Amino acid sequence: MKLSEIAKKIAANFSGADLEISALNSLKNAKSGELSYCDSPKNAKFISECKASAILVNKDALNLVPDTAVAVVCDNPHLAFAILSKDFAKPLFNEPKPSQIAQSAKIMPNVYIGSNVKVGENTIIMAGAFLGDNVSIGKNCIIHPNVVIYNDSLIGDECHLNANCVIGSDGFGYAHTATGEHVKIYHNGNVVLEDFVEIGACTTIDRGVFESTIVKKYAKIDNLVQIGHNCEVGYASIIVSQVGLAGSTKLGRNVVMGGQAGSGGHLSIGDFAQVAARAGVSKSLAGGKKYAGHPINELGEHLKIQAKLMRLAKKS
Repeated sequence: MKLSEIAKKIAANFSGADLEISALNSLKNAKSGELSYCDSPKNAKFISECKASAILVNKDALNLVPDTAVAVVCDNPHLAFAILSKDFAKPLFNEPKPSQIAQSAKIMPNVYIGSNVKVGENTIIMAGAFLGDNVSIGKNCIIHPNVVIYNDSLIGDECHLNANCVIGSDGFGYAHTATGEHVKIYHNGNVVLEDFVEIGACTTIDRGVFESTIVKKYAKIDNLVQIGHNCEVGYASIIVSQVGLAGSTKLGRNVVMGGQAGSGGHLSIGDFAQVAARAGVSKSLAGGKKYAGHPINELGEHLKIQAKLMRLAKKS
């Protein structure tokens, strides 16, 4: 799409030569021929090193755009990006290509297999599963009934995906207009499950906006868990039922999260941390400690607070 068409679509201005834009991408990963955007002051520090051919900015960030890129100026870059994301979304269906299914794999009836799908040795795909285009599944996996694996998802070896889990659905991302409408952000990333991962029944793992949502080796995720876009679940972590991770949460290795615990977005939880059931993670947490409560505290401090509250309640 020509940059002039883009500018007209989002009511933006730019000066300089018209360009052909092939894709949208983040400030960190954008390449020549692509359009990026800066949606907040905290991301402005990445503008100067961005390799994109054009960058969506508001007038306050105009002077930060390097000479190698065209500044496309609009009032709300985040909203403009959301509007454009539909035009640059990956197609739901690709040109048919043959799939590579290992001879030892077992595919039960009523399984949908898309274009260019790969299924490894001794893997079992049970009835009603959906494998979208460009999905890759390793060896010795078990995909239980009615599992949905969206386009471009990568599943490692020895993985178990239990019934009705959804891998690679769009993340819950929207930009908002001045009058309160919500504009969908289309996600072009994917989900990567490394080896020996288990996903519980009815769990959902959303694809990244540009990059991957990653579940690392030996992680075990229970039923009814929500993993938001661009999250990273660390090596051998355990996530118990009804946990919710907001977008871009990063768990270190061997993190344990108890049932119904949740995290805010763009937070990190360090290696070997333990988060008690129903805790609310509202800030990044150091590794090697136990946490509980909302607002969250180290477990010992949380128990002291609860004891003091009980004494106060008895006095009253």
